[in-house]
Amino acid sequence: MNLGLENKVALITGGSKGIGFQTAMDLSREGASVAIVARNQDALNEAKEQIRQETGKEVLAISADVSKESECKRIVEETVAHFGKLHILVNNAGTAAANSFEDVDGEAWQKDLDLKLGGTIHTSRYAIPHMKEQGGGSIVNLAAVVAKTPPANSLPSSVSRSAGLALTQAMSKDLGKHNIRVNAVCIGLIRSDQIEKMWQNKRPDLTWDEFSAETGKGIPLGRIGDTHEASNVITFLVSDAASYVTGTSVNIDGGSGNAL
Repeated sequence: MNLGLENKVALITGGSKGIGFQTAMDLSREGASVAIVARNQDALNEAKEQIRQETGKEVLAISADVSKESECKRIVEETVAHFGKLHILVNNAGTAAANSFEDVDGEAWQKDLDLKLGGTIHTSRYAIPHMKEQGGGSIVNLAAVVAKTPPANSLPSSVSRSAGLALTQAMSKDLGKHNIRVNAVCIGLIRSDQIEKMWQNKRPDLTWDEFSAETGKGIPLGRIGDTHEASNVITFLVSDAASYVTGTSVNIDGGSGNAL
């Protein structure tokens, strides 16, 4: 299948590691030019070089904090100044913050909302005019399965992510007339640095496959997901193959979610 990503330009926040990095790698393999954003310049440089070596594509690495509106504006401007255009935005930046309601103070609420919701809002706002110039574009907002059915001790992340789903729906309705598609993916248990540390700290006696099966006992597919399984879905959603898909959210969770 031709995904139609050749010569497209993509901007990916949280692009130095995990799902963001794998998505940048996959989009590059499909012929897109990619700008990756993260706060740690060393991690960005390492990711940039790995993508370049494996795909032969040029990668722009931008150090920024997308919890600040001025930084969101800057990363879009730098991407367009470098590549001359922008077609795709993947709003992936975010951290895991999960506590009970009484344990989250005002500062923690604001920090989480600024990063996950504010970063998505502001980066999208500055990217959209450039997508209009290209006759359309695609935005994918990363959320989590807890955004649909928040459990106890999931704050403030579940609330920020739930707001992100509402934002995705509203944006898709407003931007459809400009041929800009907006979708979300809801991530479940996916292999990450945090999961790797848990494995090494708690069960170093197990192989990864054994640890994955043990940890994923409550997941219908019986294991932890891999980053490429998430990036495959994101790559499809931003591609021409998904040209009639907008305003939806896709669970990437091995069947663990309790809501469609």
